Amino acid sequence: MASNTETGHAKNVATFEDLISFCTAYGATYNPTKAALKIPALTAQLVAANAALQAVKVAKTTYDNATNAREIAFKPLKSLATKIVNSIAATEATPQTVDDVKSVNNKIQGRRAKAIEKPGAETIAADAEPVKIISVAQQSYNKMVDHFAQLVATLTAEPKYFPNEPELKVAALNTLVADLRAKNTAVINATTALSNARIARNKVLYAEVTGLQPVAQAVKVYVKSLFGARSPQYNQVSKLKFAKRLGD
Repeated sequence: MASNTETGHAKNVATFEDLISFCTAYGATYNPTKAALKIPALTAQLVAANAALQAVKVAKTTYDNATNAREIAFKPLKSLATKIVNSIAATEATPQTVDDVKSVNNKIQGRRAKAIEKPGAETIAADAEPVKIISVAQQSYNKMVDHFAQLVATLTAEPKYFPNEPELKVAALNTLVADLRAKNTAVINATTALSNARIARNKVLYAEVTGLQPVAQAVKVYVKSLFGARSPQYNQVSKLKFAKRLGD
């Protein structure tokens, strides 16, 4: 479903088409001296505006597909990391290596290795500063990839880790790391492309003087000067509302 903002941009473009239709119907009487207000220029601007709207739709679809694919790929990561911990714990790997794996898994799960004990009320002085607890939850996709890559690197360096389960083997895990990185990068690139498409659309629609919205206002002023403020022609175009610069 399109957002209200996206709908607002589309409404401006649709209203601009209504404006062109009215001006075209005035025939030869509509003859502004300014080239940007002539019918061919208005028509060209409408085409450019529709193209800009479509470019945003395409970029948004690519972005949605990329974020969906990333979400699906990352969803099993926490449960897989838990399986890895249990798997290496059942090997002859050193306790230190097992602890290293557990430590990275805690980051993947978004929990501390050891819970922080909050001081009781009886131990807090009346004028004491509040205790600040820093969150260790590093759950962004970038962090999750880094944590999981560290986990796999630890397993790769452990000669005692050679599970029978295909999804737990080092080769499969390295392939997964590469896939997670690729899907995260795809979202980053899609985000940039969407942002750039919106910038281009906003320039076409709202650039000072040359944008669709200010041009539409200039057309209305010309129609007012041509037919008069109380004319039925100006009444037609004055009812057409164009929102100024909208958000993304």
